[in-house]
Amino acid sequence: MLRALKFLAATSALAVALASPSVLAQQNDLAPIADGHWNYETAAHLLERAGFGGTPAQIEALAALSPREAVTSLVHYDSSKNTHLLPFEHSGIHDPGLEPFPPSRPATTELAKQTGEALGVKVKPEGNRRLQPVVNKFFYWLRASVLETNRVAYWWADRMVASNNPLQEKMALFWHGHYAINESKVRDYRKLLNELELFHEMGTGSFRDLMVAVAQDPAMLSFLDAGVNVKGAPNENFAREIMELFTMGVGNYSETDIREAARAFTGWNYVDTDFVVNEQQHDDGVKTFLGQSGNFDGIEIIDLIMEQPVTADYISSKIYRFFVREELSPALGKELGNILRDADYDVATLLETLFLSRDFYSAASMGSQIKSPVQLAVSTYRKLGLKDAPGVPDFNRATGALSQSLFRPPTVAGWAGGRSWMTPGLLLERGNFARDILFPDINFIPPDRVNGSAEIRSVADRIRQGQDITSATQPSSMSEGGIMAESNMLADRDEEFNTRYGSFRGWQMAIERVKPIPRHTARINLSEMILEQDIETTDEAVSYLLARFMRVQPGSETRSMLIDFLSQDLGTSSIVDAQSYMEDSLRLVLHLIMSQPEYQLS
Repeated sequence: MLRALKFLAATSALAVALASPSVLAQQNDLAPIADGHWNYETAAHLLERAGFGGTPAQIEALAALSPREAVTSLVHYDSSKNTHLLPFEHSGIHDPGLEPFPPSRPATTELAKQTGEALGVKVKPEGNRRLQPVVNKFFYWLRASVLETNRVAYWWADRMVASNNPLQEKMALFWHGHYAINESKVRDYRKLLNELELFHEMGTGSFRDLMVAVAQDPAMLSFLDAGVNVKGAPNENFAREIMELFTMGVGNYSETDIREAARAFTGWNYVDTDFVVNEQQHDDGVKTFLGQSGNFDGIEIIDLIMEQPVTADYISSKIYRFFVREELSPALGKELGNILRDADYDVATLLETLFLSRDFYSAASMGSQIKSPVQLAVSTYRKLGLKDAPGVPDFNRATGALSQSLFRPPTVAGWAGGRSWMTPGLLLERGNFARDILFPDINFIPPDRVNGSAEIRSVADRIRQGQDITSATQPSSMSEGGIMAESNMLADRDEEFNTRYGSFRGWQMAIERVKPIPRHTARINLSEMILEQDIETTDEAVSYLLARFMRVQPGSETRSMLIDFLSQDLGTSSIVDAQSYMEDSLRLVLHLIMSQPEYQLS
C-alpha cells in the first residue's frame, strides 16, 4: 500500500501544476523549464510526446534526472542501447527479372508478347494459355510485396515497443507522415524499408541532408513519377511536392518556380533500389528559380529552398504541431524558424529547445494531443510492459480500422491528424482495440494467411473440388451449365491467359514464400501488476490503473463508476480477499478505462 500511495502522490502533481497561474503564463515561452518544476508528471509528459509513454519505472528513471539530462538522453540517443533490436528478416521473395516491374498487367503481357519473356519468365512455346506463367508472376509480386510490407510494419511496431531510444522511432513516424508514400504506388517493400531506415538514421540530424536523401530515394522517385521527368518533357509532380509539402508550404513559390525546378530534377531516376542520374535525360540549360538563375541541378534547387526563411518556419512549425500542440501563433512560428535556421537545420537542436521549453509543459500543451492510431497502439503496449507487438489482434488491421496503416497514407500529404482521429465511430473502434488486447479472439484468423478476396477464395475452393481452370474461374454470378457459361468456357479455352486464375495463383505463391507474422497474444498479468504495488482496496486499484495508463484523469463521477464496477464484479472491495480470482475483473475495468475519451489523449 505504501508503494501505491507514493506513486499516486507523484501523479497528483499535474492537477496542482495546471491550476497554477505561473504555469498558464508559460504558454509560448521557449525558455527552459526550471529544475524545481521537474517532477513525475512532467517526465511522463516528455516520454509520452518524445516517445510513446512507458511504465512507472521508466518514468521514474527520467524524473530522477534534471530536465536537461532527461531531454538529452532522449534527443541524443545512444544506438548501442538498442543492440537487442534485430534487423528486418527478409522472406527472400524478390526474384531476378522482376525489375523494372511493369506499371500494369496489360503492360506485362504486351512485353511478353513482344519479347517472349517478362518478369524473368519465358512465354510457353505452345499450348493453352501461353502467357499464364507471366501473369501468375505479375500477381505474385503484387501480393508478395503487400504481405512483406505488412511484415515490415510489424517489425517497425516491435521496434517502437521495445526500443530504448523511443524518440528515434517517434521521429521516424513523423517523417513517414511528412514524406508520405504508399505501397500501392511504389509496389516494392524493399524501397519502403530503405526509406524507413533513412528516417531511423537521419531523423534527428540535418533536415537539408535528409531532404536530399529522400529526393534521391527510389521509393520517393517511384511514388512521384521521376521516371517520366525527362529533358524536353519535365514532369512537375516531384518539384511541386518538394515545395508544397516537404519544405516551403503553399503560396511561397510560383508556377514558374515549379516548372524550372522540374527541369533541374530531370534525369533523376532509379535502377532497382539504387539512385541514378541519366545524364542524357537531364536538362542542363539555365533555369530561373526563386529569383536566381543558373545551370541548377536537383541538389542546388534544394539548397536554394533551404536559403528561404519560410522553409525553416514551415518545417519547424510542422515539427512543433506533431510534438507539442496544434495551435501555433505566427510569432512563435517565426521564433522556431529562427532557431532551426540558426542551427543550420539541425533537427536535434530544435527538439531540445521544444522539450526543455516552458511552453511544452504548459497547460495548453499537456494532455491536449489526440493520439494517432499507431501512437495509441504502441503506447498501450508499452504501458502494459510488453516487449513486442502482439500478433493478436493484428497490429496492421487494428490501426487500419482506426484510419492509420503504416506505409499506406491516404494522400501524398499524409494523415490529417488532430481531431480527424476522433469520431464517435472511431472512439468505439478504439475501445474494441483495447478489448481485443485484453480479451483476444480465440477464433482469430491471420489476415496474412488468407488467400485474397472472397472471389479469389472461391476460385481456390473450386479447384480443390476438382474443377478445371476454365470452370473454376467463372464469375459466381454465372449459372453453371447454362448457355452463357458454356459459351464462356469455349472462348476461355483459346485465351492467352486467365486473369482470375493468375490472381489466385499469385496469392498462393506469395503465401508460400512470405514468412508468417508471429501470432502470440499479449502477455499480460494485471493481478501481478496490482499486487506488486501492495494495493489493498478496489479504490486503490482503480486509482493506480488510472494513474498508470491515463495522462489526463477522468472526472470524479467516472472514477466512482469504475470503483463501483470493480467492487461489484469482484464481490468485494478487498483486493487481498480477491487476489486469487481478480484477473478477469481487472481486465474488464481496464477495458473501461481504455474506452474513455481521456485515454485517447497524451
